Amino acid sequence: MTVSVVLYTSDLRVHDHPPLRAALEGAQEVVPLFVRDPAVDRAGFAAPNRLAFLADCLADLDRGLADRGGRLVVREGDTVSEVRTLVRETEADEVHMAAGVTAFAREREARLRKALEDDGCRLYVHDGVVTVVPPGDVLPHGSDHFAVFTPYFRRWTAEPLRTPLSAPASLRVPSDVRSERIRPRSAVADVSPALAVGGESEGRKLLGSWLAQHLDTYQDRHDDLAGDATSRLSPYLHFGAVSATEAVHRAGRRGGAGADAFVRQLCWRDFHHQVLAARPEAAGVDYRPRQDRWRRGADAEADLAAWREGRTGYPVVDAAMRQLVHEGWMHNRGRLITASFLVKTLYIDWREGARHFLSLLVDGDVANNQLNWQWVAGTGTDTRPQRVLNPVRQGKRYDPDGSYVRRWVPELADLDGPVVHEPWRLTGLDRASVDYPDPLVELPEALERFRQARSAA
Repeated sequence: MTVSVVLYTSDLRVHDHPPLRAALEGAQEVVPLFVRDPAVDRAGFAAPNRLAFLADCLADLDRGLADRGGRLVVREGDTVSEVRTLVRETEADEVHMAAGVTAFAREREARLRKALEDDGCRLYVHDGVVTVVPPGDVLPHGSDHFAVFTPYFRRWTAEPLRTPLSAPASLRVPSDVRSERIRPRSAVADVSPALAVGGESEGRKLLGSWLAQHLDTYQDRHDDLAGDATSRLSPYLHFGAVSATEAVHRAGRRGGAGADAFVRQLCWRDFHHQVLAARPEAAGVDYRPRQDRWRRGADAEADLAAWREGRTGYPVVDAAMRQLVHEGWMHNRGRLITASFLVKTLYIDWREGARHFLSLLVDGDVANNQLNWQWVAGTGTDTRPQRVLNPVRQGKRYDPDGSYVRRWVPELADLDGPVVHEPWRLTGLDRASVDYPDPLVELPEALERFRQARSAA
């Protein structure tokens, strides 16, 4: 029997899976493998919410493979060592995996290629599994990546899309390959109370229902905080439980302004992946340095703590931060508002915010999290690096009747209408009856502080 190994990483699905399809075409038996690598923990990627969602994804992937006569093999240890051991145990000729873009993923791939070459086993790394368009496929003249979204989007939309692959009808896994038990979600502590259920089955169900019921209104409603009209697909895309390529195809078949807006958001995801692939250091270093002298010391630490806890005194900021804690997820408009508040209103280093988000976000993706934070901070790809989002105006615009704030900040639940966005304007007994802090800083004062700091730099 010829044997191939499929190394699963951020592509936990059976539908539209090029590595799995290629392995099945080249071998009589296939070993689908996932390695729990302690290096992921040491690198800080193993946040409880993502571990719990991962547990769901692995269990669901195992069921999906079992439905086709196979199973998922799980090992624990250094990925390269575990793959090499499995190759020797099964005498596998090939290993297939999806390409990654982070420095961690690329270093892992390079080590694996070298180790397998020494064993006479071929490594095939497949592009276009995690993203729609592979990083590096679309390039501007004279550069290794696009630094501005709009020209990238024009080129991206002109690229031919590969046809999504169906799930295999069947596969055969060697019967004597050992596997460790798949840990259940219940084994993970400190998980957000309302964390979504992970897995390809849930992701495909969500994709189908959302496209059918909400895609047509997405253009008009995707910024509606209380309406919750976004797809909520980001965790499934992060873990590869849903194929971004398939999502683009299915949205395109429906067409219309909503589909165009949704596909544009998927393009933003690819855009950040191609930036990080070309500039892996941007995960922690300013992409475009502004010589910021971020606030530090006791006052800044107190402000940072208040921001994390959702006690800034600005209701829409606090509502979004509390949603993050409760769900392990935050509305995209909330992410923009809270990030702008931290880096430009409080003038605290974007890395502090990115670290906190990664500790809680179930969709905590290095490319999208870090580069979106840089975009908001003005150290990334934003063509208007000095822009500041006013949290009061943002709240009134995207939560006009205050429903989102009242949902997440129960101290303000009895305030009617837009006054919920400015509770400090209450007077006398009305103000005294509301157990909610005054703003950490006045907005005009904070804006002037930011402008002076940037002009001095």
